[in-house]
Amino acid sequence: MMIVKPLHFSQSFQGKNRIKTNPFRKSNVHQPRFVLKVSNSCVSLSEGRLLVDEFNPKIPIEKAITPPSSWYTHPSFLQLELDRVFYKGWQAVGYNEQIKEAGDFFTGRLGNIEYVVCRDDNGELHAFHNVCRHHASLLAFGSGKKACFTCPYHGWTYGLDGKLLKATRITGIQNFNVNEFGLVPLGVASWGPFILLNMESENFPHQQSLGNVGTEWLGSASEILSVNGVDSSLSYLCRREYIIECNWKVFCDNYLDGGYHVPYAHKGLASDLNLESYSTSVFEKVSIQRCDSGQVESHEESDRLGSKALYAFIYPNFMINRYGPWMDTNLVLPLGPRKCQVIFDYFIDPSLKDDREFIESSLKDSESVQDEDIFLCEAVQKGLESPAYSSGRYAPTIEKAMHHFHCLLHKNLVDE
Repeated sequence: MMIVKPLHFSQSFQGKNRIKTNPFRKSNVHQPRFVLKVSNSCVSLSEGRLLVDEFNPKIPIEKAITPPSSWYTHPSFLQLELDRVFYKGWQAVGYNEQIKEAGDFFTGRLGNIEYVVCRDDNGELHAFHNVCRHHASLLAFGSGKKACFTCPYHGWTYGLDGKLLKATRITGIQNFNVNEFGLVPLGVASWGPFILLNMESENFPHQQSLGNVGTEWLGSASEILSVNGVDSSLSYLCRREYIIECNWKVFCDNYLDGGYHVPYAHKGLASDLNLESYSTSVFEKVSIQRCDSGQVESHEESDRLGSKALYAFIYPNFMINRYGPWMDTNLVLPLGPRKCQVIFDYFIDPSLKDDREFIESSLKDSESVQDEDIFLCEAVQKGLESPAYSSGRYAPTIEKAMHHFHCLLHKNLVDE
């Protein structure tokens, strides 16, 4: 599956989209109702909308043409994706162990939205726009533990529940209601080991119930993933962050080609898999690829891949790879029309968390595939930018998941 070579950088994205949405949900802090602006170009969005029609999802995969190269290269198309795809619905942003204890927090950025996720003194999960209500400075950086959030600019201070606790040097201010200047909340929930945010929703309780979010985020695939070991029993291992010089969808397409590229690009991995056993199942917002191990004597306790591999793609940009005693996840964030950030988080069966030899060997194997895939994705991006290419075709028996991804994307992009 998709793996790349690490570079260290902050989780940021210089998006230019703006949409109109109400970011408020119910909380114990009264918030003034106003519109969050996250787009500055109606013309650009209109341009992007015209490009959407160059793909027809109604044509069956046997006759279908892939989306045009403009979907992967045009700045206006990325702006439309942010508006219609990334700012709607549940988005995976992290994992529970990042905010395991009271006071723990982590920050991130998706498009123009800066966010902070934290756990308050009562153990309750919260998420907010990571922006001071005074003069818009970011409040928190990176991750760690805090008793409160103090703005580094003018010292305004907020509780972990979002309440404004202190507004400095405001003597003489008029018509100021402290309850109207708490942090702007975001929808937040957890499913299994993952933390999810909803950028558009209002009237959310602080934490959604497990069942509701699982159904809303994963549809009918939620039970399948639960019984296949995607749960909170695994121990968190480490994180790797990468930049790839390609559109975010190039990464997703590579992941979703049904193992098509594996025997050609990943010869080492191919020798460990029985590619004839490769299968793909498509659900509402999820596609699941499965493959048996190619090693007859493979044992889960001694082999990273184990006897079976499961690769789940959760629309639009999250992947769960579960095999043997190992799980890794891939979160893909657009950084521009031809650049994306990929965050890999690794998990392991608790019985092996102290087996340094196994862990180092597994990470090395993973890294090898990453090096091969980064080459592929960057080569594809260059080809997409060539005048020699416009659209391609699907291999019907193995690229069903990729076609499903493109159809879901089209649906979101045409829906207002």
